[in-house]
Amino acid sequence: MKKLLISLAVLLPASAFAAANNVGSCGLGSKVFEGQKGIAPQVLAVTTNGTFGNQTFGITSGTLGCSQDGVVTSAWKTAMFIDGNKAQLARDAASGQGETLDALAALLKIDAQDKAAFVSLTKARHADIFASVDSADSIATQLKAALQSDARLAKYADAV
Repeated sequence: MKKLLISLAVLLPASAFAAANNVGSCGLGSKVFEGQKGIAPQVLAVTTNGTFGNQTFGITSGTLGCSQDGVVTSAWKTAMFIDGNKAQLARDAASGQGETLDALAALLKIDAQDKAAFVSLTKARHADIFASVDSADSIATQLKAALQSDARLAKYADAV
């Protein structure tokens, strides 16, 4: 029983970011549970993929909705950072400077030559990005949209 509770304590916070990461994005599980939203379908899709080992097959063969040219990203780190630093990040973005904004730029692997454009974008689009300071998901979604809308910074959007 203790192991179950510990497992749930670890998995539940991580599941809040599962939708943003699109964990079951290919494999048989993604096909069976396609279009369904929420934690349960995502967990079932991943479990289906793991049980049958089909996601590995899909990636190596380019089938089951998988591609062979995919990029492994760690957007969950960004989501967790945003969640833990929402208020300070909003303040730093509004002023166009600060440790939290610098840390986010580093986490997104913003190149030195693009950092000024990143800071400028977060300041200019502050009202859109931080419209809901209480929601890390909303901030991440809006930040990603802002990055995608900028030709120079669009390459960093997948890290959000």
